[in-house]
Amino acid sequence: MNKFKALGVSPKLAAKLDENQITDPTPIQKESIPIILEGRDVMGLAQTGTGKTLAFGLPIIHNLIKLGTKPDPKTVRALVLAPTRELAGQIRDNLKMFQGGGHLKINMVVGGLSMNTQRNALQRGSDILVATPGRLIDHMEQGNVSLDVVEYLVLDEADQMLDMGFIHALRQIAKVIPKERQTLLFSATMPKLMEELAATYLIHPRKVQVARAGKAADKITQSVHYIAKAAKNELLVELLDKHRDDLALVFSRTKHGAERLKKLLDKKGFAAGSIHGNKSQNQRDRALNAFKSGELRILVATDVAARGIDIPDVGFVYNYDLPNVPENYVHRIGRTARAGKEGEAIAFCAPDEMSELKDIEKVLKMEIPVAGGRRWSPSEEEAKPKRGGGGSGRGRGRGGANARGQGAKSGGAPKDSKPSGPPKRRRQRRRRGQGPKHAA
Repeated sequence: MNKFKALGVSPKLAAKLDENQITDPTPIQKESIPIILEGRDVMGLAQTGTGKTLAFGLPIIHNLIKLGTKPDPKTVRALVLAPTRELAGQIRDNLKMFQGGGHLKINMVVGGLSMNTQRNALQRGSDILVATPGRLIDHMEQGNVSLDVVEYLVLDEADQMLDMGFIHALRQIAKVIPKERQTLLFSATMPKLMEELAATYLIHPRKVQVARAGKAADKITQSVHYIAKAAKNELLVELLDKHRDDLALVFSRTKHGAERLKKLLDKKGFAAGSIHGNKSQNQRDRALNAFKSGELRILVATDVAARGIDIPDVGFVYNYDLPNVPENYVHRIGRTARAGKEGEAIAFCAPDEMSELKDIEKVLKMEIPVAGGRRWSPSEEEAKPKRGGGGSGRGRGRGGANARGQGAKSGGAPKDSKPSGPPKRRRQRRRRGQGPKHAA
């Protein structure tokens, strides 16, 4: 018997779940679905890969199918916001798969794809619209979509939306959505800003937490190699060579770094691809599909992929560069050990990455087991370039997901800023006749 029926899911939806061999709800689904069907706002916290999409998707689909009417042109009944194109596509595909024989109009608008194609789909109305905030605002400004009758607002992976600077976009979108709505917020981590976000957009929410914030899945074996930056390539090739038939994800901090790694692995005879911000959406989709099918065995990615890949067969995740945002480590390694399988997460740590590693271990509340090398001493760590102006360019605001909108905070003064200190005093002395006179 399909246990989703006991949660209130319709027989048609349960039958569709049976077709896909999904009979037992995950903890986040078991807790959330009945509450959402009651009409309550929900703030859900669960590890990556535990089925959050179905936790909010099934009750929304259940309710929309019962309406039995088509949406009016340009209108949206349920809006799902996601931080990345890949995650939005994954959500859209899952929702279409599980609509249980209904004929819901499930559309998606994301950057990198044709505005005209999206406009035509929006013209016909949407039961469910999955969107990234920036592209949705583009369509709002062009009058292609109306959010006046939205009944459900879902913020999926809301913590990453905050990391990527989407808070202003969220405010702009929320302003035009009816206040009488049901709001569902789901995330794998719960930073302080998330509590503030929930207080702003949710009304008396039920908090559903099925895992400690920052906790990785139990079936992920974690390890770290302490290694000089110059030796990372050699170690990566050596480790990947031990499991050439397995699917492996390799995370790089920057777009250019990801492309360099992909080319290196190509030369070493690996079937490798890459996805990052310099790739078009079609290129990213092709690489992701080739990785899913097994045509590519290795995918090198920036954090753009940390929440957009749901591939049960990924056996290994390599953190070639440690992320600047410690919570992103949890999301990265959550790409393995999915759907109850086991996986390995292997991190490389150079001397100048010790602060990132310490932050990650604080989030995990554990020390990552050492697989190679020795923990860098404070003197070795202090030898790294200083962050900020004049440093190596590895500051928090550079190249990471949280670089948007940081302005001068990302290190160094703005180009049009005026110098301060001694030059100003010299000018003052000259005005008093104390400094050297200008030549005639």
